[in-house]
Formats: sequence, C-alpha cells, structure tokens
Amino acid sequence: MVEKEWKSGITGHFEGIPHIRGYKLPEMLKKLNFTQAIFLVLKGELPNEKKEAMLNAILVASIDHGVEAPSTTVARITASCGVPLSTAVANGVSAIGESHGGAIEACAKILQEVVKKGAKASDVVEKARFKSERIPGYGHKIYETDPRTQAILEVAEKQGFKGPHIEVALEIEKELEKAVGKKLCLNIDGITAAVMGELGFDPSLGNGFFIISRIAGLVAHVHEERTREKPVRRISEDDVEYDGPKPRDLKQSSTKK
Repeated sequence: MVEKEWKSGITGHFEGIPHIRGYKLPEMLKKLNFTQAIFLVLKGELPNEKKEAMLNAILVASIDHGVEAPSTTVARITASCGVPLSTAVANGVSAIGESHGGAIEACAKILQEVVKKGAKASDVVEKARFKSERIPGYGHKIYETDPRTQAILEVAEKQGFKGPHIEVALEIEKELEKAVGKKLCLNIDGITAAVMGELGFDPSLGNGFFIISRIAGLVAHVHEERTREKPVRRISEDDVEYDGPKPRDLKQSSTKK
C-alpha cells in the first residue's frame, strides 16, 4: 500500500459521511453543542459536564472587549475600506500577539512546568526579575483586578477545577505584588492558561482558545462597521503630532563624469 502524503487523525470520510475524531458529523450536530464540539476537535475526546462548563467559561470570557481592543480596532478600520468580511476578520486576528491575547501559550508552559516540577511561585518571579522579563498572563492596562478572571475563578470553584495550575497562577500574582510593590493582576490570558492546565490541554493550543472566542466578536464588529458606519476610517490629524525634520528644500546634486 502506497503511503499517502497527507495524514490527519481529526477528520475522515467513511461511506460518504464526514467523521470528526471518529464521530459522525451529522450525528454530532444533533447531539453536541459548539463548546462540546470544540473540546472534541481539539482534545480528541468528549468533555463531561464539568469540563464543558469550564471550557465554555473561558470561551465566553474572551468573546469581545470593546472597540478599543487592538484586534477589534484593526478589523473595523479594515472593514471600513470596503474589503470582504473574511479579510477584515483575518486582519483583526493577525493583530493578536504577545501583548494582546497571545500570552496564553507562554503562560501555560510556565504554569504546567511549575506544577510538573513542584517548583515555587516565588522562584518564577525571582527568575523573571533577574532576567528583567515580564511574566506572561499578568497585568492589564485597564484593570487592577480583571473581572473576567474573577468570574472564571467562580466557575472553577463551582465545577471543582480550582486545582494546582490555578493555585500556582494565583500564588505568582501574590509574589509579583510583593516583588514590584503593586498588583499585576492575573489577566484573561493568565487564567485561560491556568484552566487549560486543569483541563489537560497542551500549552501550544493556548492562543487558539482566544482566537476561537474572539473571532465571534470580530465578526459582529465588522458587520456593525459595514452596516452602520461611513466608509474609510481615518485617524484624526488632531491626534497626530509630527516630530520629524522641519520643511526643507530638495536640492538635487549632479555627479560629473
């Protein structure tokens, strides 16, 4: 038998019917909700009710955070130029990075490593300060205490998922405050990373959870921009300060041969 170039353990077709992780897709759409299907496609197994509730919480928490969020601003500006919805949403997703929604993977790696090795939260903070590095998943431009984090913690407590990863995440928050003299809150990226650990997800999937959630919000914003705003968003000149060279004459020089 000739080995095929492409392999996937996610989706296959059997007797003309698409299967996801071995389950018939037509049957899934009748029996599963979207959160259960997301868990299945990412983890390869169906969640129980508690895991479903926990995943649902982090997905709802990141669905939107206002026009001011960089990914949303980019998506709406792009949409105002008359491009297709897919282009505007894709541009919004492309703005998700280390400083905006993209710290989950890095934070999850730290938390899972600390739990695996039985290390101390204080060691994580000390190491970061020694290297003058920020710890991903902490601090926020708006919040001293992130209300989304607090709501997720309540769900985790109720569903019995306030385990070692969440406890370490909260301990790091306390140690950071001691070290720097001000609170750098466990933000939405950080708590999502902690919940991932409790659910047994690989850290490399981290930023994907934020992307999956935020796409829904971006679609809503792009649609709103296209249906209720005038075309072409521009930054106001009143908000821009030029600090380059003063006006000057362009003098062409000739080279003699």
